[in-house]
Amino acid sequence: MKKTEPFKAALFDLDGTLIDSLEAVTRSWTQLAKRHDLNVQTVFNIIHGRPARESLSLLMPEKTAEEIDEEMNWLENLEASDTQGTKVLTGTVEFLQLLNQHEVPWAIVTSGTSPVAMARIKATGIPRPDCIITADQITRGKPHPEPYLLGAERLGVAIEDCMVFEDAPAGIESGRAANVQLMAILSHYTQAALNVEHAVPSLANITLLEQTAQDDQACGWVLGY
Repeated sequence: MKKTEPFKAALFDLDGTLIDSLEAVTRSWTQLAKRHDLNVQTVFNIIHGRPARESLSLLMPEKTAEEIDEEMNWLENLEASDTQGTKVLTGTVEFLQLLNQHEVPWAIVTSGTSPVAMARIKATGIPRPDCIITADQITRGKPHPEPYLLGAERLGVAIEDCMVFEDAPAGIESGRAANVQLMAILSHYTQAALNVEHAVPSLANITLLEQTAQDDQACGWVLGY
């Protein structure tokens, strides 16, 4: 069995890590691509793991800030109202319940806005975290480290004592830039593509093990997989 280093709190991406919202995401962004005559594949190469507003700016650099705001409002309303097909990924509920059982602090750190994130959390019925960091609360989204740094701050845990769970390159880079341990969920990308040491197909493949203080090792929790 492989093991991670000890950690004291967990920070989770939402889409592709805890839940599968790919059907809804595909419908919404396909509509946006058609709305602006954009190449659909180009759209999907850009959006995963990034805040929607940043993706819109990258896809439509000719738009003014006011025009991007209009498109963001249109997209947010669409995504918050369409959760059909959104489902929990294997092992999510059980693992989150295990963290709660052992009183391990955890947060969701998503590139989605609050209305979209809450709609998907409600639709899937996953446990509510200690806090939720959304795109509305930050100035720089993934792959910048700010989202995960804020998540650790809100939990009151040093960032170096956190474990980040991610599925997308932008999120992996965000966690790496924040200098945290990473556990990749291989829902969309291979371990080689994400370039991470620790990776599993789903949270069902992880065991939570208590790490007691021995010698100079810090106490906390480790992941076995």
